[in-house]
This record gives sequence, C-alpha cells and structure tokens, in this order.
Amino acid sequence: MISAQVQLLRASRMKPWEPVLWLVAFAAPVLFPSYALIINEIAIVALFAVSLDLVLGYSGIVSLGHAAFFGLGAYTAALFCKHLSPDPHLGLLVAMGVTAVLGFVASFTVLRGSDLTRLMVTLGVALLLAELANKLDWLTGGTDGIQGLTFSPILGKFDFDLIGRVNSYYSMSVLLLLFLLARRIVNSPFGGTLKAIRDNRLRAMAIGIPVNARLISVYTLAAAMAGAAGALFTQTSGFASIDVLEFHRSADVMLIVVIGGVGWLYGGIIGAIIFRLLQDVISQITPQYWTFWIGLFLVVLVLVGRDRLLKPWTWFRRKSA
Repeated sequence: MISAQVQLLRASRMKPWEPVLWLVAFAAPVLFPSYALIINEIAIVALFAVSLDLVLGYSGIVSLGHAAFFGLGAYTAALFCKHLSPDPHLGLLVAMGVTAVLGFVASFTVLRGSDLTRLMVTLGVALLLAELANKLDWLTGGTDGIQGLTFSPILGKFDFDLIGRVNSYYSMSVLLLLFLLARRIVNSPFGGTLKAIRDNRLRAMAIGIPVNARLISVYTLAAAMAGAAGALFTQTSGFASIDVLEFHRSADVMLIVVIGGVGWLYGGIIGAIIFRLLQDVISQITPQYWTFWIGLFLVVLVLVGRDRLLKPWTWFRRKSA
C-alpha cells in the first residue's frame, strides 16, 4: 500500500506534459504577436482564478468578493507608482503585502457560519472597498480612476510596450512563479490538511488539525496572489479605476474556475483561456449579446458535464492527479 508521503511526493513532481504546456504558453506572444495583449489578459485572469481556487477548491471557502483583493492590489500598485516609486517589481511586492494584510483580517470573518454567510461577508467586503474607492476621490481619482501611470522597465531593460509582448512575458512569469508556489503548497502536508478541512471540517478538528490557523493561512496567501493579479493589471495597462472592484470581476472569476474545474490549479488557467477566447470571439460576432452565448455555454457545461464537453482537459486532470 502506497503511503501518504509517497503519494504527495509523486503529486508534487512535474508531469511530462507540464513543461511542454508552459513552453507553448511562453512561445505564444512570438507565434501570435497580434494576440499579445489578450495573452497578457489571460495570464492575469488565470492568476486571479488560481488564487480563488486555493480557497474554493482546496479549502471549501465560497467567495463572491474576491475582487476586493484584486482591486486593492491594483490601486496599491497605482498609488505606489504615483507617489513613491515607478519600479514595477517593488510595486508588485508591496501590492501583495497590502492585500495579504487585508486577507489576514478578512479571514476571521469566514471561519464560522454557512456557505451563504461567507458569500454575503466576502461580497460585503468587496462592496465596501468599491464604495471607499468612489468616496475617497482625492486619493483614488473617484470614477475617473488613476490614469497616466508610467512604470520603469522590467529588470531595468524591457519597457512596457503597446503591442503587449513585454507585458505578456512579465505577467506570465509572475503567473508561473506563483503557480509553482501554489502547486507546491497544495501537494504538501499542509495542502493535505486543507483538503481534509474541505471534505469534513468537524472530522479534521477531531484528528487534531488546526482548522482556523490553516484557513487563515491559505486565505491570506490567496489574497496576496489575487493582489498580484491586480497589480499586474495596473502595471500592464497604466491605470486603475473602480472597475477593478466591481462585482462582475468576482462573478467572472467564479465562472472561470467552474469552467476549468474546481480543486485543480490548472483549471483556473484553462478556464481563463476558454472564457477570454470565447468572450473575444463571440463579442466580435454579436457585440451586444456575447454574455448570452457565454451563459448558454455554461448551462450546456452543467447539463452535459465537463468530462464529456472538455475531454482533453479532463484527461490532463486525471494524469496530474
């Protein structure tokens, strides 16, 4: 019988197809230069989705206010650039630190109660931050946002460009680093305890797992990753507005995780690719009704089942399990 330690060790190893997948991803801006901006957006949204999957898929915490961390990270990066330093690396780290603090504070509100309670609490945090961003217009620019930001070159050599190639490589590099960190965590004994808490919190408490401490830790980490996604959004677009805190961002990232698969980190990446490409293609065909077709796709996905509709992705998921 295979021990739990051996299973975790096997799960933590890179599968043969994973390096190939990442090499293809990093080659995409060169192979498809006209899609570099979309690739950059996909990388940012994918990081946002991976952060949500940490709390939803691996910890069982349902959240409808994850945009609070994305938006705070975006505004932090913007304010840091405007008032302190245009260095994107420092701005990214500061944004992650600030959102980690918010995640730590907010984590105490999701430790108790039902899933419905957590939904309302997390949604309330995001709405509160959005209202603050609107009222504190002397700091955030109000409805106009913070515009005209200019960041220093990446690594002191590569300027952010309008075609989005440098932007996409920057975002994908951050995505890869944080993805590997999340992958290592979920395939560690710490990740095993998170899955035990997700499956049965009372049983996890009975066998001595510090449930509250684990949930606080993973919620703080997920907040920092979402803040990094928000910072990347600001740094690659050059502005931050109230839109980064709107409810639709929380709803979209929830849909992305559902499309790609909950409890599988690659699900966030695959879901981001499918969602963003569907949005781009359908909006060109029917600009006014593209949300209808995406909604129809989700209905079909639920009725038919992901295993039947997205067979290639489920094959990869079984191979990586």
